[in-house]
Amino acid sequence: MHGSAWDGRNTVTPLKSSLEVLWHPIARATLLFAVLPFFLQAIGGYISLATEVLIMSMFAVAFNLLLAYTGLTSFGHAAYLGLGAYGFALCQLHLTHGAWFTPLMAGTLLAGIIAFVVGYIISTKRGIYYSLLTFAIGQLFYFIGMRWNEVTGGETGLTGLTRPVIRIPGMMAINLANNYVFYYFILVTFVVTTVILWKIVHSPFGSVLKIIEQNELRAKYLGYNTFRYKCACFTISGVLSGFAGALYAMFTYCAFADYLYWVNSGDVVMITLIGGGLTSFFGPLAGAAIFIIARNLISSFTQHWQIFMGTLFVVFILIFPEGLFGLLNKKGFRTAMRIKG
Repeated sequence: MHGSAWDGRNTVTPLKSSLEVLWHPIARATLLFAVLPFFLQAIGGYISLATEVLIMSMFAVAFNLLLAYTGLTSFGHAAYLGLGAYGFALCQLHLTHGAWFTPLMAGTLLAGIIAFVVGYIISTKRGIYYSLLTFAIGQLFYFIGMRWNEVTGGETGLTGLTRPVIRIPGMMAINLANNYVFYYFILVTFVVTTVILWKIVHSPFGSVLKIIEQNELRAKYLGYNTFRYKCACFTISGVLSGFAGALYAMFTYCAFADYLYWVNSGDVVMITLIGGGLTSFFGPLAGAAIFIIARNLISSFTQHWQIFMGTLFVVFILIFPEGLFGLLNKKGFRTAMRIKG
């Protein structure tokens, strides 16, 4: 009966495989985000807050590819978020006049090209020199956004963007102007980008990045061209950050130079560390939810919310230096959301 339907391996494996997919951490994260809007509304929140959490989660996971897996700290990563937003806005306003897919790809491509050029320039540097260069280049793009009025709109930015209807011939029309529809559209893109990143970090390429993070000199002795790997990693992170930025422009109906400002680069670092991005692939997701929701709540009580957020961040890092997921791992909670192993 070898190979027949009575072969236990052939009957159990599909069921086991299906259960593994359903219990995969990405599936669980998707389920949590699927109910997030209803949870926020139950506590007095709103759908737009959930959308911002989801987009910033995508941005933070893309940033964490550099920080946790390659040991590279970028203090100017908001530049690629902003470039994605500007690429989307310029394409929609001047080329496609209301379309969604082409501007989305234009913003992603613009951020990716710039990230490749910047990565090529800075990937020979290490340590503080690398971080300072990312900060300086990020600020350069911010000042370009503020001063190049003819293209970027300067301080007033680019407004008048739209969320058009996605028409599937013979099936349906998806109206992205509806906030709930738009949220679940973002959720679908989040799942796709998260799966891509998950595959990258668990591929041979991701293994080399971990070697570089642990000891770049040893990686060179093993024959790896660390310059190419670091440049490729920076480019991938920039591409996905730009994609998040393009979605953010669609979300807010505008693109401003403030998106490129160094404060937003600092925010994504805080988000990653709060959630435990150094110990978990999914740490930035928890960090984004905590940071965005806490910022919204505190800012509703005081205009000096930055002081309170900074204080909370310092206290959190002093008490839980490995972030939320690091705390769970230390206390013996088993989680399938670990990045290593």
